[in-house]
Amino acid sequence: MLRRLSYGHIYLALLCLLAVALVASAGVGAISYSPHRMYQLLFEATRADTLDRNIFIQLRLPRALLAALTGAVLGVSGTLMQGLFRNPIVEPGLVGTSAGAALGAALVFVFGSHFAFAFAGPVMAFIGGFVATVLVYRLSTAFGKVNVLTLLLAGIAVNAVSAAGTGFLSYIARDPQARNITFWNLGTFTTADWGGAILVAIAFAGCYLWSRRYGKALNALMLGEDEAAYLGIDPRTLVVRLLIVNTLMVAVATALVGVIAFVGLIVPHILRLIRSADYVFLIPASALLGALFMTCVDIVARVIVRPAELPIGIITAIVGAPVFLSILLHQRGRLGAWS
Repeated sequence: MLRRLSYGHIYLALLCLLAVALVASAGVGAISYSPHRMYQLLFEATRADTLDRNIFIQLRLPRALLAALTGAVLGVSGTLMQGLFRNPIVEPGLVGTSAGAALGAALVFVFGSHFAFAFAGPVMAFIGGFVATVLVYRLSTAFGKVNVLTLLLAGIAVNAVSAAGTGFLSYIARDPQARNITFWNLGTFTTADWGGAILVAIAFAGCYLWSRRYGKALNALMLGEDEAAYLGIDPRTLVVRLLIVNTLMVAVATALVGVIAFVGLIVPHILRLIRSADYVFLIPASALLGALFMTCVDIVARVIVRPAELPIGIITAIVGAPVFLSILLHQRGRLGAWS
């Protein structure tokens, strides 16, 4: 039935669900707010409501927005990387992008000040993520085509090296820094503020608008680099541009919220099942579904062990690992064809 819906209807449905999830996210936490109470805090607050209003506006709203933006970033990133690698099992956490970005940000986190991290953190995260992604891409295409086994092994190796570097930084860091790095490596929105949300929003908006131009080019690339070249597309230029765009938005998000894996794997896979593998559809739909998925995960993280919070990465790993194994086990024939 869903396959009969137009792209516009699916976008509208996802947008409506996302709006509902954002309202729920803004109201759920150690202190809960009803929709009516949220309206009062936004437009009718009195001096007696100052504490609640500050909690809602300065903590709850930026967190809900940052969670949605991070999900959109990871959803679009997974879609782009699966197109570039021409492989359905690729996502930022599996091919080293997130781990490399985390290593770059951790260098500033340990050796720089809080002020320096706000500016240099995203830059170093971009450098680390880009180097890791390019390395995996070069290794997996060493023989002119994407090999699934080589891709997985290269991703494991790069993730291991990056994780070792981050672990070493945690070891030499002072106690508060070490605890922060450990928790940050599991993914967290506890440090969300308006500055971070706006930074991720700017990075995502620019990268998303740029990547939307290449939906048809990614469709052509799925046929193979030679076939894409016959259609007038320069595969090397396409790969370099989208790797830069992809790494930029993932690096900014990772520098602020830490490593969150499997979102980029789950979101495109669901969209292909319910509607289409057309990248013209997948790129905007993955932004909406990624935002919806991450908003729901953040709600669960705040509710399941209330009043404490469960790290985001634990929940996404619990959900994503079975999906990853399912793709490997039930689509072996297709994976062979892709490689």
